[in-house]
Amino acid sequence: MSSIEETLALIGRGADEILKIEELRQRLESGVPLRVKAGFDPTAPDLHLGHTVLLNKLRQFQQLGHQVIFLIGDFTGMIGDPTGKSATRKPLTREDVLANAETYKEQVFKVLDPEKTEVRFNSEWFGKMDAADMIRLASQLTVARMLERDDFAKRYAAQQSIAIHEFLYPLVQGYDSVALQADVECGGTDQKFNLLMGRGLQEAHGQKPQIVLTMPLLEGLDGVHKMSKSLGNYIGVSEPAIDIVTKTMKIGDDLMWRWIELLSFEISAKEAIELRQQVEDGGLNPREVKLRLARELATRFHDAAAAEQAIAGWNAAVTGQGDITQLPLQEVAIPTEGLRIGALLTAAGLTPSNSEASRKLKERAVRINGEVVEDAQLMLGPGFEGLLQVGKRNFARVLLVAARRAM
Repeated sequence: MSSIEETLALIGRGADEILKIEELRQRLESGVPLRVKAGFDPTAPDLHLGHTVLLNKLRQFQQLGHQVIFLIGDFTGMIGDPTGKSATRKPLTREDVLANAETYKEQVFKVLDPEKTEVRFNSEWFGKMDAADMIRLASQLTVARMLERDDFAKRYAAQQSIAIHEFLYPLVQGYDSVALQADVECGGTDQKFNLLMGRGLQEAHGQKPQIVLTMPLLEGLDGVHKMSKSLGNYIGVSEPAIDIVTKTMKIGDDLMWRWIELLSFEISAKEAIELRQQVEDGGLNPREVKLRLARELATRFHDAAAAEQAIAGWNAAVTGQGDITQLPLQEVAIPTEGLRIGALLTAAGLTPSNSEASRKLKERAVRINGEVVEDAQLMLGPGFEGLLQVGKRNFARVLLVAARRAM
């Protein structure tokens, strides 16, 4: 970058908050590469686009010449992060944590440059601590300070149990920054308390306190709730290219700009403003912008050839022309006597309810293999294979199979 101001603009792109930005400016002006840390607890085997918001920010720091530390919380993962939880998390076994950590290492390098990434595990230092060391660490914070944390305060007020080990989590995450001598720590907005804990512990250990950079939580496909596997509104980084494309093309037009800001490397902040103006002026179809984002994401997590093949499959489904066999085939179990179209649309996940399916049929918004369907009594039986479509964006290539009867 040609100036400190341009560097700060890139670092700040999409960020919710930088604490403290003047400290960051001073460290950048020193010319010494920064140690930039982000921690991930391996609580599930797969990463999704929501996780890559932080990875993208780490990659930007790499492009600026700084040292990135991808910290795998194999120790903290066995405690369980209480952030945003109304009940104590069930701790993972050591075996679960290590298995998930291996898949994390494979997936993160679809975003990060492996030559510029330092992968660490926090069991490196916590595994060497004894009970006395943990007691000394715990002595550096009061219960009153811990109860200032919003989710703890809510649980305490509601007389819901808080296990003692949950109080250790922010301390342990904060101590990671001491062990790594981090200059910057990146995390989601829900992690602010933990990130500030790192600043406090670094000062207590005679280190310069880290800059805290928080990133927004990415809304999932529904545009309402944060991306989560438990809610089913996610795109996994290991999903087939066609799934990445078809799911991305289903998001709302407003959400598209949010995703571009947090996920795109190819569309700069300046260009995003220009594209948005063109869409608002009616000179550009938002679908073209969304298609560009879908292509970028599919290429990032696969390659250009797979992305183009996926785009071709999506176009075939939307236009009714081309090879729809590029789309994933979804098996839907139905009764041997068949299933009415409305119930089938719901079973295939294309409508949230049979009543909504009926409404779409009346609106002539339902198609089978490109042909409009209005007959709500239409029955489809086992063996049917084809493309079901509701509206312009929602479709599924299905194979109907007979459900097994319970014995």
